[in-house]
Amino acid sequence: MRVKKFFKEWKWVILGGVGILLFALLIRLYHLTLIPVFVDEAIYIRWAQVMGAEPTLRFLPLSDGKQPLFMWFLMFYIKYLADPLFAGRILSVISGIGTMIGIFAVSYLLFKNKIISVVATIIYTLSPFTLFFDRMALVDAMLTMFGIWTLFFGILTAKTQRLDMAIIAGFLLGGGMLTKSPAIFFLLLLPVTWILVKKPKDLIKLIPLFVVTSTVGYGMYNILRLGPNFNLVGSRNQDYILPISHLWTNFRDPLIPHLIDIFIKWFPKMGPWPILLLGLIGLMVGWKKYWREKLILIACWLGPLFILAEYGKVFTVRYILFTFPALFILSALGILSRNKIFKVFYYLFLGLFIGMALIFDYHLLTNPAKADLPRSERSGYLEEWTAGDGIREIADYLKTEELQNPKTKIVVGTEGYFGTLPDGLQMYLNTNPKIIVIGVGLDLNEIPISLQESKLAGNKTYLVINESRFGGDPDKLGLKLVACYPKAPRRDKKSKEFYLKGPQEVLLFFELK
Repeated sequence: MRVKKFFKEWKWVILGGVGILLFALLIRLYHLTLIPVFVDEAIYIRWAQVMGAEPTLRFLPLSDGKQPLFMWFLMFYIKYLADPLFAGRILSVISGIGTMIGIFAVSYLLFKNKIISVVATIIYTLSPFTLFFDRMALVDAMLTMFGIWTLFFGILTAKTQRLDMAIIAGFLLGGGMLTKSPAIFFLLLLPVTWILVKKPKDLIKLIPLFVVTSTVGYGMYNILRLGPNFNLVGSRNQDYILPISHLWTNFRDPLIPHLIDIFIKWFPKMGPWPILLLGLIGLMVGWKKYWREKLILIACWLGPLFILAEYGKVFTVRYILFTFPALFILSALGILSRNKIFKVFYYLFLGLFIGMALIFDYHLLTNPAKADLPRSERSGYLEEWTAGDGIREIADYLKTEELQNPKTKIVVGTEGYFGTLPDGLQMYLNTNPKIIVIGVGLDLNEIPISLQESKLAGNKTYLVINESRFGGDPDKLGLKLVACYPKAPRRDKKSKEFYLKGPQEVLLFFELK
């Protein structure tokens, strides 16, 4: 009887949820490798390959002050998939689906309303913010997943005062802390869930449970002490954040510029902008009844956002991705409105959001260069040296050369030592040991000695470099242009890059004559 009652109450939600899930998977998997490999993706994927091949290097990301959990997951299966970029990005797709389910769970736990939960998951599924980063082999999608589920079990702990819920919350917190440093916000925000407690004696019970959650989370994090360079995590964090004293020395900078980035540049384009109005309506509707629940969501959205805006030296959209689930849940609350005017405006903005999001998503899935990305995102992922246009094609060319000349050694010199090149090329050639890829530096005006020696030794020798970093004359240096791969045109004609480097970056692929 209970099973029949459950299916009767949840039948349409289950069917709708399966439909949303399948649609979310479809748009996240479609043309998954369309955007070329990004600099951080190349690094993470290459790390995973090395870590999988050499057990003593399982903590390799610590050498750059990065937590390794994303790479730990990736290293177990990357060798079984032909395309390493697809392998890396599928992990973010799975993380994104986990976040979507977490949004449904948290919203239902807080408001006990199936429609709110369904609308919140639809908003998450369609938002260009989440679609974009759920399709990139970056750690932020996984961090967001751990964040929403830490919140879910934190709320359960507050409501039930159960030890097992606190322990599970601790494991999820630990997962987040092994993924990326901003997971510290998950711990700091857990006490906000205590606002759900109405009896003082229950509040006292939550303090030791919070200690349990913290202990489990930090216990997992301290696994990193088993590897070398654990100290670099803290020092690397200092490259991204300002000291606490910055608050009373110059609190408006970079706070104001970063808030302008968030609310004027990022949300209007990738939100898209109706999401903010949906969130505002959601805040106003049912405040008296749900003020506790809404305060939790406000804290989880705006708390980290303002702190990161105040203290962030480096600030991009993906750094605040983990705050979006709270906003999406808030944005679904307008469905509760009984006021006709509010209801009309809510459905109007929801329709605008869906329409604008679908148009943006269509461009992301078919021709990302047409998508109206914020300047920083377009520049990094499509226009500059950080974008890996042509790397896959160069790898395919080199593999063909190896098949045609099995007895000849191939040496490829690339610009840089770490990043899009050479890591992006190395990840595609991981199973081709006869093709040697080495970094030879930046801003080259002549052929590096290592490549000259390689050519003299009888090896087929190549050079891969971005046009803006090559100042030599190919003919005088004895370089034959094999192919060139233009990146997306620089859209901002007032940018420093456009002024100094021209309207378009091009990846050059040379062979030494």
